[in-house]
Formats: sequence, structure tokens, C-alpha cells
Amino acid sequence: MSAQESAILVGLDLKSRSRVAAADHIPFTPEESLEELQTLAESAGARVEETVIQSRTAPDSATLIGSGKLEQLRNLVSFHEADLVLFDQDLTPTQQRNLERALDCKILDRTQLILDIFARRARTREGQLQVELAQLNYMLPRLTGRGIEMSRLGGGIGTRGPGETQLETDRRRIYGRIKKLSDQLEGVRRTRGTQRRQRQAVPLATVALVGYTNAGKSTLFNRLTGADVLSDARMFATLDPTVRHIVLPSRRKILVSDTVGFIRNLPTTLVKAFRATLEEVVEASVLLHVVDASSPYAPHQTAHVLKVLAEIGAAQTPQILALNKVDLLADSGEEISALAQRVLGEARGTAGATETISVSARTGAGVDALLESMDRLLTIDPVSRARFRIPAGEGALIHQLHERAKVLSEKYQGDAYEVEADVPASLQRTLARYVVE
Repeated sequence: MSAQESAILVGLDLKSRSRVAAADHIPFTPEESLEELQTLAESAGARVEETVIQSRTAPDSATLIGSGKLEQLRNLVSFHEADLVLFDQDLTPTQQRNLERALDCKILDRTQLILDIFARRARTREGQLQVELAQLNYMLPRLTGRGIEMSRLGGGIGTRGPGETQLETDRRRIYGRIKKLSDQLEGVRRTRGTQRRQRQAVPLATVALVGYTNAGKSTLFNRLTGADVLSDARMFATLDPTVRHIVLPSRRKILVSDTVGFIRNLPTTLVKAFRATLEEVVEASVLLHVVDASSPYAPHQTAHVLKVLAEIGAAQTPQILALNKVDLLADSGEEISALAQRVLGEARGTAGATETISVSARTGAGVDALLESMDRLLTIDPVSRARFRIPAGEGALIHQLHERAKVLSEKYQGDAYEVEADVPASLQRTLARYVVE
């Protein structure tokens, strides 16, 4: 999508939607969904001219919205000279073809828009492979019915057999490319597995940041780690995972991983393609679930993230619900308390041990409490208090103690260094011969 294309957004309000939403325990309105689509469109560089909602008891099989609304939409496209029409629902290949013919402009559905944004944001080779795989899987069933340009006969050594159509050639090439990408991503998955095993050889816990897109994960990640990961108001600003070390109040070192944001109706092709990345979430010791406290849809967004976590097998991992952007709330007391109760209500029964912390990644408020919470929940390399008497000449050990433990008191007694500290179990084993009972 080129910059500043003019767009019209179309949503569908099904009369049975409320019953479906209640069954999924994730209520939302067509207006809320269309508002999110507008944010997605603007993140992709579009200028939204108008939004349209069609109410129906069931989607129209030919055009999704029916002939009457289609005529209205044709007039809007002409009036605004729109470059494209974005639909909030996935379109079948037949519906997309019919809409393109009727409106004579580019037609995209929600999944295509998300894939376009992902393709723009991916920077690493791994991210680009994952996005291309998702795009090809989405494109494959949509090759049919493309018209005469897909029905040319042809031949050629090693490319197609006698009488094979262009459609069949394209499909075969896509299958081949999908196989190659899948093999390359399987290699990425094996490499990540090896890296995780190497990390696990040293007791180093991992905290993975998860959350709805645009909740402020990257800003909080930068605040915690001092990194410079891109963070802005665009959705899916961060695609490629980033891992950094931080030191907790107990002086334990841990890894913090920033991951891709989730969104309602995240395409299944993307979930599958990003399996290698999402495994970092599954393997994490604690999930730092970042919630945009300033969003009126915060409880619903929390529910959607929890739903995806359950799908990838991370539902029971201990979580910290970080209510971010509290600096944008007018009332920092009762309003936050009420929001915390609603968010916890969504998490209750669908997540592991959960704590709630109010933070502002922009101002740094609440970050110290967040670090203390992470320290409490992490069970790898537990910390306990101990006293040591270390020879004064063992400078390397004394330095290591100050680096990895929280020193409470210290003094030099003759040729020995006496110290009391809160020490991780791995360091206690190293200093076991110097422990004072």
C-alpha cells in the first residue's frame, strides 16, 4: 500500500453477533472493531475518508454486504475518488473478485491489511521469512477464479507439462516456495531451541513481554532495559523479537524478551508462521502482560491476548498484568483500581499466578514495583540470605558477590572479608566453602 492512499472502511453487523460474542466471552461491537481497523489502516499509511456499517442477518455469499449497500458503496468510492476499500471481515475469493469488478478499485480484507503491515515492519531475515510464508498461505486458495490471465497454456523444460495452465504453474511454484520457507523456518526453530538450551545451562530466567498491539510493550521494554527498540503509536511497530539482560533488585540477572503484539482475529496463517518467535513466549518463566490502561477496551483486549496465549500453550505461565499508560488517566486512584478488577476478572481461571502493577512506561512510574514483582514470581535460581567469610585476596569472588547479590552488610576483619547478602542459589554453590553458619 503506497503512502496516503484514500480508503473507505466497511464493517458488518450481524444480528447474531451478540450471541456469538457472549459465547466466546469476548464482547465487542462493530463500531469498536471498525475503529481498530481504522487504526490499522492509518498505520499502513492510508487516509480514511469514510466508514460504513452494514446490518444483516447473514453475510451475502456474493458480495458480503448485499446489492443495496454495494450500490451505496460504489457512489462513495466515486465521490471520494477512493483508492481502496477495506473490509473488516475476511473475504472469500469470489466475494473479492465480485467487489473488485463492481467498485473498480483495490479491495482488501482485514487479514490482507495485517499481512501488509507485517511485511512493512519485518526487518530481520527471520521476520521476513515468517511474513512471506503467511502471505503465500493466504494467497494460495485465492488463485482460483482470477480470470483469463491465469488460464494461458504453456510449456517449457522443467517448468510445466504439456497443457498445464498458468494457474497450475503458479500454484506449483507457491507450494514449492512454501516448502522452502517452512524448511528455513524449521532451521530457525532448531537454532532457537539450541540457544534456549545453552541459556538454560546457566540459571538465567526469561521474562517475555506480551500484550495487545500498541499497548506500549516496546516503550516499557526500553524503560526496563535501556534498549532503543522502535516504539511509536503505529500498530505492530515491533515485529522482530529482541532480548536483553536486566538486573533485578535481588541482583539476579534475567533476560527480557520483547515480542510481536496480538490483535483480535489475528490471522491463523500468522500465528503458524510466527511459531518460532512465539516459542520464546511459551518457554518464558514469567509473562509480563502489558495492558493499555487508557483504552476503553482494555478488558476485552486482555481477554483476546489470554485467548491467544491459551492457543499456543502459555496460559498457565505466571503473569504480571502491567496496567500501562496510567499517566493518561484523569483519576489515578479509583479508576485504576476498578480497571484492575475488570482486567483480573478476564484473567481469572485462564492464566497462571497473576499480579497487577500500575505503571507508566513513558514516565517510569511504577517500574520499581514491577521489578520487585518480577523478582517475587521468578523461581529459577532462588535468592536466600547468607553470611560469608572470604579471604581478602579473593578479589574476583568478592567482585562477583557484589555483581550478582544484594549486599546487606560488609566489613574487613583481619585478612578476611565478612559479608551478609541476599544471594542466588547458583552463586551460593560457588561460595559454599566460605559460608559462615
